[in-house]
Amino acid sequence: MKRIVTFGEIMMRLNPPGYGRLVQSGTLEATYAGAEANVAVSLSNYGNDAAFVTKVPDHEVGQCAVNEMRRYGVDTSGMLRGGPRLGVYFCEKGASQRGSKVIYDRAGSSITLAKREEFDWDRLLDGADWFHFTGITPALGGELPEICLDALKKCREKGIAVSCDLNYRGKLWTREKAGEVMGRLVPYVDVCIANEEDAADVFGIRAADTDVASGKLNKEGYISVARQIVERFGCKKVAITLRGSISANDNNWAGMLYDGENAYFSKNYLIHIVDRVGGGDSFGGGLIHALLKGWDCRQAIEFAVAASCLKQTIEHDFNLVSEKEVLALAGGNATGRVQR
Repeated sequence: MKRIVTFGEIMMRLNPPGYGRLVQSGTLEATYAGAEANVAVSLSNYGNDAAFVTKVPDHEVGQCAVNEMRRYGVDTSGMLRGGPRLGVYFCEKGASQRGSKVIYDRAGSSITLAKREEFDWDRLLDGADWFHFTGITPALGGELPEICLDALKKCREKGIAVSCDLNYRGKLWTREKAGEVMGRLVPYVDVCIANEEDAADVFGIRAADTDVASGKLNKEGYISVARQIVERFGCKKVAITLRGSISANDNNWAGMLYDGENAYFSKNYLIHIVDRVGGGDSFGGGLIHALLKGWDCRQAIEFAVAASCLKQTIEHDFNLVSEKEVLALAGGNATGRVQR
């Protein structure tokens, strides 16, 4: 069984039931989520030994976050306790031509105030085969950029593979700051994951003849983006998700994996979306799982895209599917018929 350690913030997610708007809803559903926590849950569901490292407050709300990770079999021994609060985000699901909306309330959370000396990376990474983080974690500020760098240097020392989803969030930092910080971290990354816009926002690397808003995607442009990332930072692989937005409810969804020489494109799925938040994290979890299984690049990208396709049919952030279900979809069973 492979061991994967992920590092980042876990938050409470609050959203109106169904497609209600925040201004009209008298009740909010509470669940727990965060990019790296989402990846850990996916990997645990596939049968891996997944561990999550973070810091949560030492009170009942923090314990709820710990309990939620334990519920899905994630190792929580690296979830440190202390600090003032758990971050919160409000999510309003879009419908038709009304896009989804996310509002953060995470300033001053326990993880953002964490100190470098609190993280014993030699212990936290003991026995790990893989380490995963996203650009969201250093974007939270404080000492987190340095904490991430400490973890990456320890991974290099121990020979642990590293993946990073660039996950640019304009509400957390500027493009200039993102480029500066991620430019120091990505040289330690083996597998870089991005969406249609991340490489442009963080590193100014753009896909030619592509318009995300119209859904027009140019494959050669994305190969060029991946090649430039490999050449600039030395990553072994670059994975890019390809979303063609028709409306908030209906998207085309595919992906590409570049291994430094060749690019592999998945089949395309037309998804009728239930909840798209966490879609990129489910892609990352599927990709890590496939690569750790030793599958070739074509199998890996098909598995990652199919996993993410299924996640977007599931409420809230976690991808609650099994390896068997993903393999069935990747193998062509896409009818959605009742299973009896």
